[in-house]
Amino acid sequence: MFGSFKNRRSAIGAAMLALGLLAGAAQGTAQAADAVRVGSKLDAESGLLGTMILQMLQANGIATENKIQLGPTKIVRGALLSGEIDLYPEYTGNGAFFFNIDSDPVWKSADAGYEKVRTLDQEKNRIVWLTPAPANNTWALAVRRDVANANKLATMDDFAKWVSGGGKAKIAASAEFVESPAALPSFQQTYGFSMRPDQLLVLAGGDTAATIRAAAEGTSGVNTAMVYGTDGAIAALDLVVLKDTKGAQMVYEPAPTVRAPVLEANPKIRDLLAPVFTSLNAETLRALNAKISVEGQDQKQVATDYLKSKGFLK
Repeated sequence: MFGSFKNRRSAIGAAMLALGLLAGAAQGTAQAADAVRVGSKLDAESGLLGTMILQMLQANGIATENKIQLGPTKIVRGALLSGEIDLYPEYTGNGAFFFNIDSDPVWKSADAGYEKVRTLDQEKNRIVWLTPAPANNTWALAVRRDVANANKLATMDDFAKWVSGGGKAKIAASAEFVESPAALPSFQQTYGFSMRPDQLLVLAGGDTAATIRAAAEGTSGVNTAMVYGTDGAIAALDLVVLKDTKGAQMVYEPAPTVRAPVLEANPKIRDLLAPVFTSLNAETLRALNAKISVEGQDQKQVATDYLKSKGFLK
């Protein structure tokens, strides 16, 4: 991973000088090899979490190399498994696909899903899953606040009763959300309701920013949006995320994942990151994501400001 130093002088000259240069080069190589390479996926939330990890390590004397927003899941996970990076934030539910057991109901439980992926990755890959954040970045439905308040909607149970009783719900969603058995059909089967075709506005592309905006603006009568649980636009446009109390969806909680040899060499990483991730509930992550994706604030500054506000950084 680490190449030779470009500006190394030749061994011409006094023997002591040559030995000194070689010793210095060896020391530099060791320091580079010891740096913890912190990566993340491309999206804003992953970049934010990776930046928080990077800043916490740097502030506590752990040498780092910045690989933030390296690529999509396949690239970043592959880099961790191959040892090209050492640490990055991943989502617990993705363990279902990493190990080809997505039909296992364990992934619909936050605690059981975390224990499953933690055990499998440790045993098969020597990858350690550290303390996750109590924030579920999975598919959800969010209702405009005025509609939620008027109809006392807080959970998917409430929504199902409202729809079944003739409530005028209309959902903006992607074709995948409408058609995938794991998405809207799972909600309908779990909670016992059904949406008519005229109650669905299917938007091309599946961008939750577009579905959230449609609900907030009442586009074509829409008052409900397909969202991911920690989308920043939810907070910015004042929608209410309906709680999935019966586990219709898989749980995707973000957690640092680290190569075991790196954690063994830097054991304080575990205790440094645990309180940070524990503090990141869904509401907090939505607000932080909104600062980046809606307000256009700098990702690094958002991370720094949050860590300082909580006393994690001085």
